[in-house]
Amino acid sequence: MILKIADGVENSTPKRVVVIKLSVTWVSYCNVVNMRKALIGSQLRQLRRDHGHTQAEMARRLKVSPAYVNLLENNQRALSVPVLMALTEAYGVDMRELLSDRDAARLAELRSAVADPAFDRDRPDLAELRAAVDHAPRLVDLFLQLYRGHRSAVERLSRLGDSAGELLGASPEAAIHDFFRDNANYFDALETAAEDIRRQIVGAPDDMYALLKRYLRMKFQIDVRQVSLDEMPDTLRLFDDRAGCVLLSEALDHPNRVFQIAHVLALVELPDLLDALVGESGIATEPARARCRVELANYFAAALLMPYRPFLDLAEQSAYDIDRLAAAFGMSFEQVCHRLTTLQRDGARGIGFFLLRIDRAGNVTKRVNATPFALAEKGGSCPAWNIHNAFSMSDMVLAQLVEMPDGAQFFTISRTSPRPVFSRTPQDSRLVVALGCERGDAHRIGYARAVNLDRDPGMVAQIGIACHICPRQACSQRAHQPMHMVLPIDAKRRGRTRYES
Repeated sequence: MILKIADGVENSTPKRVVVIKLSVTWVSYCNVVNMRKALIGSQLRQLRRDHGHTQAEMARRLKVSPAYVNLLENNQRALSVPVLMALTEAYGVDMRELLSDRDAARLAELRSAVADPAFDRDRPDLAELRAAVDHAPRLVDLFLQLYRGHRSAVERLSRLGDSAGELLGASPEAAIHDFFRDNANYFDALETAAEDIRRQIVGAPDDMYALLKRYLRMKFQIDVRQVSLDEMPDTLRLFDDRAGCVLLSEALDHPNRVFQIAHVLALVELPDLLDALVGESGIATEPARARCRVELANYFAAALLMPYRPFLDLAEQSAYDIDRLAAAFGMSFEQVCHRLTTLQRDGARGIGFFLLRIDRAGNVTKRVNATPFALAEKGGSCPAWNIHNAFSMSDMVLAQLVEMPDGAQFFTISRTSPRPVFSRTPQDSRLVVALGCERGDAHRIGYARAVNLDRDPGMVAQIGIACHICPRQACSQRAHQPMHMVLPIDAKRRGRTRYES
């Protein structure tokens, strides 16, 4: 079949009449194009990028103007038959693939994905979704791939029955962690309140125990006294607001006694501020709100006992020497590490740290974050991380460079932290605290001098979040099949573990 087709491309050359021999199949596709007014901006843009061409280079190959290519890529012009044929000749693409209705299918799947209850608010409208499909198709594909993995994991958990309900929902700890993370782990109102009260309580750090007791007694008629384990066998601190009394267990060491008094001071001095911050968290359940209130009071206590500016200045001067900071402010190793994660004030920022605390079984008992590090909410942490080795090297600081599956690298230190002991039965109640920062900040930390930051990449520990969700392959430490992916298995080959070949 012979057709005469007017070349309607938008350039400065006169319109030409092109004589082309087309099969019936091609004519039918051209009819479809005219009916649909084909818009292929995203495909055209990706095709150009795959070949490393500029719009000008593509325009030269298609014999059109760069402005016309720009209009096509932004879906401001429909694809004409001559340009379609020029694309197939210049780039060797299959016309059927180019004109496939993948964008419509992609948009439909994207609309279905964002309707999931997991996205409980601020869902994008149809115009935003279309813009994403048009201008970032590969990003959309990756999002949909991730969402499919999420749905697969949820379905697997659902097969566990009713007991999986807790796993499928966000825990109070997760909600509180997200609230603190959204605020960069910094609350200026609490910092300001702590500074105001510290100016009223004048004295050195080693006098704070007596000064805080006196402040509570004089301003709020609250007495503080220490009691024996026999009198209070299962409680570290009890605040009886009706009796005006704070009871502290003798199981607490001195830094923790001071900290508990400062915590109570937050409850009686700043009830309205704590209520307002809890309200801002958006946390709905009362137990979770109560837990959030506890964490905010703890934040105030740390800010009161380790004032922001003096603490930051000494941290920078000492290259973040935790023992020196602990000695200067009369605090414990863990309390100092936790305070280091909060130094995010505008104009006076410290290093962005994350903190993780685990027990001997690998359970995460505390997590705080001011970095991009992805922290496990439940389950054990990665055995390739030397955080576990710290249990056998009591009170020694272990330094390490680690790399996540996405390639992000962090410098970490780990050390044991003692816990209050209630029982007379011999037991090791220690936990391990890990503090870490992005690799680019490691040169500011004295502990990093023992680690060659420029060493061979193979010496960096390859870690993950938790085996159940870690995508790393060929890991000799793998203990579980990941929920969201299938590892390759070949009966003829034995890999590093029994989970993959």
